[in-house]
Amino acid sequence: MSRALISLSNIRKTYILGAQTVHALKKIDLDIQRGEYVALMGPSGSGKSTLMNVIGCLDTPSQGEYWLNDKEVSKMSDVDLSKVRNDEIGFVFQTFNLLTRLTALDNVALPLVYAGIPLKERNERAAETLNKVGLGDRFHHKPNELSGGQRQRVAVARALINNPSLLLADEPTGNLDTQTSHEIMALFEEIHAAGNTIVLVTHEEDIAKHAKKIVRLRDGLIEP
Repeated sequence: MSRALISLSNIRKTYILGAQTVHALKKIDLDIQRGEYVALMGPSGSGKSTLMNVIGCLDTPSQGEYWLNDKEVSKMSDVDLSKVRNDEIGFVFQTFNLLTRLTALDNVALPLVYAGIPLKERNERAAETLNKVGLGDRFHHKPNELSGGQRQRVAVARALINNPSLLLADEPTGNLDTQTSHEIMALFEEIHAAGNTIVLVTHEEDIAKHAKKIVRLRDGLIEP
């Protein structure tokens, strides 16, 4: 039987800071099915950023099992984790994380460079993905020639280029005005409707409402 796309069992994360032990995640059990759209919410210090880093394979749990798309990633080496990140996960960050010297097309194609895809195919796929996010007329613009909303669309296109199993968005509207935030969230609705799994991290209730399920964290635990 195929597991959930994301399956977290008894996940704990502890940090040692000098003489202090911080229990960032205390006992997380969470399944996210393929095609779900989930928001992670919680106040500062609740553990939501740590949980996002574990789900995104940016950090490993101190204890527990994490399965992503039928792979047990909680026991993987750093090298294997970086391959999982590139193959399975598309990231969208609050700060866009675009390379300023590259055009929109080259920024979007970047994950394909790491995957060893030839230049012609990279450019074709990047152009197709930029068209999907409504930026077909901005291929050759650099980030400083784009608005905040357009930059975030480039970041979303880059996150989708590898057809990832999971789209992970960390405060994706944090640097955008209200109107542009609505446009980006409408884009996420379209991406979800196309069958993609989305995990959205936000502290804003009106943004979380776009998701189909909200998971709330407090003090390293999921609220019942």
